[in-house]
Amino acid sequence: MPKAAAYDGRNIRYRQRLREAGAQEVLFQLPDDTVALIDEIKKRQGLRSRSQALLQLIERGREPTQQIA
Repeated sequence: MPKAAAYDGRNIRYRQRLREAGAQEVLFQLPDDTVALIDEIKKRQGLRSRSQALLQLIERGREPTQQIA
């Protein structure tokens, strides 16, 4: 099997495992300073990936804001 075909097969299986786990792979284009922020959060929180750091930011944004009366 040619290398390209083997690589495509691995990608297909990887994406299938992600879907079965209820996830998707997404490609984003972000400014360098935003990526640096994500990397800093990753480092500070001891996370394994940028995805985990980005997910933390998104979850924080979903939390209701507390209003001061």
